[in-house]
Amino acid sequence: MPAVADDGPPRAGGPAPLAPAARLWPALGAVYRAQLSRARVARIPLLFVATFQSIGIMVLMRGVVDGGGGEARAVVAGSAVLVVAFVALNLLAQYFGQLRASGGLDHYATLPVPAAAVALGTAGAYASFTVPGVLVTAVSGCLLYQLPMGGLWVALAVVPLAGAALAGLGAALGLLAPRAELATLCGQLGMSAALLLGVLPTDRLPEPVLWLRDLLPSSYGVDALADALGPAPDWASVAGDLTVCAVVGVVALALATWAYRRAAVR
Repeated sequence: MPAVADDGPPRAGGPAPLAPAARLWPALGAVYRAQLSRARVARIPLLFVATFQSIGIMVLMRGVVDGGGGEARAVVAGSAVLVVAFVALNLLAQYFGQLRASGGLDHYATLPVPAAAVALGTAGAYASFTVPGVLVTAVSGCLLYQLPMGGLWVALAVVPLAGAALAGLGAALGLLAPRAELATLCGQLGMSAALLLGVLPTDRLPEPVLWLRDLLPSSYGVDALADALGPAPDWASVAGDLTVCAVVGVVALALATWAYRRAAVR
């Protein structure tokens, strides 16, 4: 009687998977590159619209806001961050809402990719895609309102931090909305809030509205950039606002990851 090979004790977990699960960071990089490539092809016209919209708002506000002052800095900073809100919050909410409605999440669920990599990679791609529009808007605003450009480098920190917070919020709205239409509505409302609470100078807003502004993640990025555009920036205040942006960004991305896991298992 031929000898039977001993395969060892049976595995309690069932058959072995077809492929091992990808590690978080390599998977995150792959999703980020794929989504960034897709965004460059499909979203460039929308980025142009977002930039043109923000510059148009600055031109309109120039009729009521004098150049060189604190109100001018608030308008320029708010208009620059509005580009991030348009893409990272509004478009990402629509993207995940449509992905969930069309069953596209099922495709990602079959891949050996961690849920965090999908949520974070997509959010990061949409946020970083806004860098050219933010810089064009900020430079145009400084020229229009006669502001110094020495602090424009802060925009390179505002984009990833405010972008992470807004992208995480946009992804969560798109994944938690029961219908794609509601996801689009939530994204539009979020962008409208970023417009009204970010672009308008704070000294012209009533006290209850200021409380709502404190709850908007992008408002801290607006304040940091506005301070940096001043003749004598308070760098401690700038660092504090950027820190708040970073903390809110971590929370928002964690919420987006949880929302993705919740939507993918349904």
